[in-house]
Amino acid sequence: MAEVKISAELRKEFGKGAARRIRRANNIPGVIYGHGSEPIHVTMPGHALFLALKTPNVLIGLDIEGKNELVIPKAVQRDPLKGFIEHVDLLLVKRGEKVTVEVPVQTEGELAPGGNLLEHVLNALPVEAEATHIPESVTVSIAGLDAGHSILAKDVELPNGTVLAIEEDAVVLQVVAAQAEAPVEGAAEAEGAEG
Repeated sequence: MAEVKISAELRKEFGKGAARRIRRANNIPGVIYGHGSEPIHVTMPGHALFLALKTPNVLIGLDIEGKNELVIPKAVQRDPLKGFIEHVDLLLVKRGEKVTVEVPVQTEGELAPGGNLLEHVLNALPVEAEATHIPESVTVSIAGLDAGHSILAKDVELPNGTVLAIEEDAVVLQVVAAQAEAPVEGAAEAEGAEG
């Protein structure tokens, strides 16, 4: 995964009013923590951060007033109605360090004919990987699977250097039989009354 470069400034004002002023200036407040260090409060350019966060578990090279830090997003708070980023928690990482992250699960192929449904029990798979080699996603083949089949965490093929951070027998995907629609109560009575 490529490293995204973003510049940041140290934040000196705190509280709701300060956060609102930061967001009005098209910036995003954030905090960096990890490695036992004191939290660092920063302000980052909103558009650059928004684009970077489109990639899950993106590795960000943050230039904080001349000091470079490697970080990954840990928590992103968004406005519940508009979806705007309101605040970001970032985790300090070092090259070669292992981190536990959730990687999106993608599927390929078609289920067996019959109108069955695919249930995503886990939309993201917890894995441990080197901070600079976090996979963007994992792909699972569902080709020809029929009702009753399940894909377990141990069945998911992971890139080299990546290991599961969840029980091997955890269900990731399962195929469920399509439910036949039951007649609506009262519909038959209404038809009888019409006749």
